Amino acid sequence: MSFRGEDGYQINIPKRHETTKIPLSKTGSASEFYSYRIMERHGEVCYLLLFRNLLNQFLVDMFAKIETERLDWIRHYQKKLRSEEYIHLKDAITATDGQLSELGKMVVLPSSFTGGSRYMHERTQDAMTYVRHFGRP
Repeated sequence: MSFRGEDGYQINIPKRHETTKIPLSKTGSASEFYSYRIMERHGEVCYLLLFRNLLNQFLVDMFAKIETERLDWIRHYQKKLRSEEYIHLKDAITATDGQLSELGKMVVLPSSFTGGSRYMHERTQDAMTYVRHFGRP
């Protein structure tokens, strides 16, 4: 992936083939871009790593940017995630007696989103399975 010469991260930066440098149809993610930026390479100086406290602030800001990008993707691709099949969504619709104006736009976070309620529920279920199988710690 080549990121040389651009101003900063944009959502449509194309990945490039490693040997031919031809742009591919896939684009680079924000996490790939910033990982590339903070990587130390032989013969180059990464000035970001010299700024200490400013580096910490930069990393926090970029983490927020990466999480925002992930949440935007989840919001825009609910059909791909098959969110209409989640039972809690059906329960919410019946709880409001079918008045969708009171419900608003619901976005379902998949269990793959770290920190979401489905993620935490899966981790809890995993922990209970370990305790059931191996006994109490």
